[in-house]
Amino acid sequence: MPKTINNQYGNIMIDENVFATIAAISAMECYGLVGMASKNTTDNLVRLLKKEHLTKGVKITINDDEVNIDLFIIVQFGTKISVVADNIIGKVKYNVQQLTGVEVDKVNVYVQGVRVQKEK
Repeated sequence: MPKTINNQYGNIMIDENVFATIAAISAMECYGLVGMASKNTTDNLVRLLKKEHLTKGVKITINDDEVNIDLFIIVQFGTKISVVADNIIGKVKYNVQQLTGVEVDKVNVYVQGVRVQKEK
């Protein structure tokens, strides 16, 4: 369901995919994030999504005046998860609000896994 903004010139409709794309790209810019994870983890297997499928790791819920964003992520081993999550929340909330003009109520971060770098 797209978000509709009414103004004096007419209506603006912003699709959920726009919010998801902005959120995914903003999150990927943060240090300590390896990538987005598939939000369908019913079989307990977490998949790291490729760049062209990043929005599959984002769930958007549109309320009357606000947007809620759920991010499913994989972090790098050795980084402090709380700091990575705080950075992602701040960056995603700021970018979505600045680029769309829609208030973001919550950004929830679900850490689906930790990626360990293999030594060479």
